[in-house]
Amino acid sequence: MAVYAIGDIQGCFSELKQLLDQIKFDPDQDQLWFVGDLVNRGPQSLETIQFVRALGDSARCVLGNHDIHLIACYAGVQTCKPKSSLNQILLDPHADEIIHWLRFLPLLHYDSALDWIMVHAGLLPQWDLTTAQQCAHEVEIQLRGENYVDFLRHAYGDMPNQWHSKLSSHHRWRVMLNAFTRLRLCDQDGRMDFNYKGPLGEQSPNLHAWFDVPRKSQQLNIIFGHWSALGLKHESNLLGLDTGCLWGGQLTAARIDCKPVTLHQTDCTAKKKITRRA
Repeated sequence: MAVYAIGDIQGCFSELKQLLDQIKFDPDQDQLWFVGDLVNRGPQSLETIQFVRALGDSARCVLGNHDIHLIACYAGVQTCKPKSSLNQILLDPHADEIIHWLRFLPLLHYDSALDWIMVHAGLLPQWDLTTAQQCAHEVEIQLRGENYVDFLRHAYGDMPNQWHSKLSSHHRWRVMLNAFTRLRLCDQDGRMDFNYKGPLGEQSPNLHAWFDVPRKSQQLNIIFGHWSALGLKHESNLLGLDTGCLWGGQLTAARIDCKPVTLHQTDCTAKKKITRRA
């Protein structure tokens, strides 16, 4: 059995198929890990989510910010633009089943045998593995519960931007959700910044990549996506796999069940004509 982690797809289903052909993926034997952001902006959001959902136990996937946005649009909390590829899903006869499936995806996946953690965006410096798992579980309960629409109504916003164990209710859950799905930069005290989305090194001097600040997860093996302007991050125990397929880059798969990790990429076939990366 081979296990591959794959970066942000965002509806680029043709590239995903090419990549799976390249690695000779066998759903009866192999497993795929998806770092989230299955949908949005790319041309084939519906086909992508249908494919991943149909993989069943052959796939492990965590929620990304674009996946959360899809759930929020379905719930009436957010609005989809008329030309958004998310409308492919919202108008599909099986939309209810798809959204229910999404709501029950985790925010963090950990495999003790492989010793890899997968999140969409990052981990706050105050979080060790146990704390991160507990925080993910708290938010997952809200997303999976009957009151998930009310949870989403309070989930959007940049503040508070710093974790503290004494935060309560919606403020607590918002910080958790933002960290798992939106984090790129923070200061030395873990205050998150959501404005800068460019390449590493051009941000304000007081801001650092979440993985560059002193953190309790320093020794953990972490797979993440979300930061297309960062590109491939492959060093030590970090694997950043958002290589900007949507923006004319590549879609990347990393085989993580053997050492050293091996990388596979396929080029984007059509650049997205949007100047802002997300």
